Amino acid sequence: MALPVFLVKKTPKKRNIDKIRRKIGNLPINTVCESAKCPNIGECFARNTITFMILGDICTRACRFCGVGKGDPLPPRADEPENIVKVAKQLALDYVVITSVSRDDLADGGASQFAAAIEALKRNDPSIKVEVLIPDFNGNSGALEKVIDAGPDVLNHNIETVLRLYPLIRPQADYQRSLNLIKSAKNRGIVTKSGFMVGLGERKAEVLSAIKDLNAAGCDIVTIGQYLPPSKSHFSVVRYVHPDEFSEYREFGESLGLKIAAGPFVRSSYQAKEIINV
Repeated sequence: MALPVFLVKKTPKKRNIDKIRRKIGNLPINTVCESAKCPNIGECFARNTITFMILGDICTRACRFCGVGKGDPLPPRADEPENIVKVAKQLALDYVVITSVSRDDLADGGASQFAAAIEALKRNDPSIKVEVLIPDFNGNSGALEKVIDAGPDVLNHNIETVLRLYPLIRPQADYQRSLNLIKSAKNRGIVTKSGFMVGLGERKAEVLSAIKDLNAAGCDIVTIGQYLPPSKSHFSVVRYVHPDEFSEYREFGESLGLKIAAGPFVRSSYQAKEIINV
């Protein structure tokens, strides 16, 4: 299926990736931008904007949409939080986004590493804003509390797709568990964010239902973007959603009081600082 013109990115990738990698130097830092083969990488790296990916680059889950490697990950690195601080300073970041692979092999799902990274950043610069995009920690409420207690400014957790498609797209996840996580975070008074993809075979009514479910769970910000397969071995795109349809979803969410970012290239952490400040 040929890409429509509104899905063609023209920002150079390699030059901007090389620029960021030179600034990171020899530090063992992973970015979801590279590992998940994000189409926005050239644009974001050109603006000195990256999304850190902690806990390695090997995921213990096998979601069919994701470009991150799957398998048996290595133990967490003790120096990772301080390395993130060093790169944040090198890039002069005042808004830092941190995500991770899913680490079902760890007792707390990696929550301790999230907390350590948040605390290291805040300790170095109390004015810095930190957004975390976390996995579901298998419903471990103590793990979620550990992250929230560290003081992130925004807590993001993606539902990724509509309820009906979970067995096909996210077989190791649970739709209601993700909504419960968002609700629990909101009950702690934190700004909450979530997102999902379209183009996987969902129906328009299901998209509207997902937006309503997120609103009912207490989500403040929702991102909606076009699914693009990272490779030919991943789940095939069912359709390309026209920008006008994204506008419909944005208007519907805004009518409920949500802050919505919706468009073909919108991703969970795409223009995260700008979205939160709108």
